[in-house]
Amino acid sequence: MTFGPRNIHTHSDRLERWLGAPAVERMTHAMRHWYGPPIAVSGVPGAVYAVKGGDFIGRIDAGQEVSAIDRAAMRLSRINATLQRERRANFARRGLLTGQLGAFGSLSALIAAATGGKAQQIIFAKTGVTANATGNSNDLWTRVGTPAAGAAGAAAPGGTATVNTTTGNFGYKNPTNANTGHFTGAMISCSTANNTMLLIDQLLRVAKLMNSTATEAVTGTFTRYQNQTVATDDYIGGNFCFPSNPTTVLAATGHNWTVCQYTDDAGNTANSFPSIAGVSACVVGGIDLAVSAPSWFMPLAAGDVGVKALTQMQCSALVATGTIDFVVAHPIAFFPCPIATLFCPFDGVNTAFNLTKIYDNACLSALELIKPSTTASNYSGQISLCAE
Repeated sequence: MTFGPRNIHTHSDRLERWLGAPAVERMTHAMRHWYGPPIAVSGVPGAVYAVKGGDFIGRIDAGQEVSAIDRAAMRLSRINATLQRERRANFARRGLLTGQLGAFGSLSALIAAATGGKAQQIIFAKTGVTANATGNSNDLWTRVGTPAAGAAGAAAPGGTATVNTTTGNFGYKNPTNANTGHFTGAMISCSTANNTMLLIDQLLRVAKLMNSTATEAVTGTFTRYQNQTVATDDYIGGNFCFPSNPTTVLAATGHNWTVCQYTDDAGNTANSFPSIAGVSACVVGGIDLAVSAPSWFMPLAAGDVGVKALTQMQCSALVATGTIDFVVAHPIAFFPCPIATLFCPFDGVNTAFNLTKIYDNACLSALELIKPSTTASNYSGQISLCAE
């Protein structure tokens, strides 16, 4: 994917005014050691992306005077009839635009597809988990709610290549035609303030033996995001790996993820992830990466930007009890939730998502990143998609 004029730096004061300084600070921290392509920041008018190093690029069309919370409060204060008239007027004006939006020739084409049976709505509600410490990240895959909790991955070496029929995914349905799905919008709420959800396409889960320091080979493969050509939408760049606890609290044993290996974006094999610390007594649902490390992904060797395949797992210590899955996934977009229980609207047509593609068989799931407190957070909402 190329970014062209969006490579301009985002006006930081406007971004903080719109999302709030805590939300911006958490995304900055989350991206400080990121190696892959920019990740869309949904819900910001314009086209804003978080990039490696913790900076932001792209145009922002808000934040001059009011914040997202202020805007939401003003919306809530309007009577429904007036709000509906404004929405119809705005949509009519946008329908006059003719620029290319993803693979849709115009907004008129998008409207025709949505009203022609090519749209789908995904409803989800996930009960969160109390984190080990402030700054930890969590995996919502095995959390109860809608959809049902996902299972742990199969044992090594094969693991489980997760798809849209795997229990636990958000319920994406492949388009009936040969075209590709696209994100068009969402309404998302979090039960606690200043948390951030990351929508992902989960690609592979494989169970790790925790009471072992031996190397374990991984041979499981996946088919999405395997393109080695830079700037393509399904480029390997951005595929990341993390250890997640699916079912049983780990024993209170210090441990590191040591000689874990992968095939990189260029197809080079036997690359080692830099050694990274786990979490003693990692909770069920927790991502087993310490706060001092990037707490939602394992760093790659210098120069690498994505994981084509996971090939080996190893733990530095015997952890007598508990479970861990190694997971490979691809990021879709950030959803900052600055205020508790408020459904935040995210426009995927004219804001940062810009009709991001969702590929056939996508196993949509979510992570909770860099928690500002240990309090369990519940997430719910609706995700809207449309095929070309």
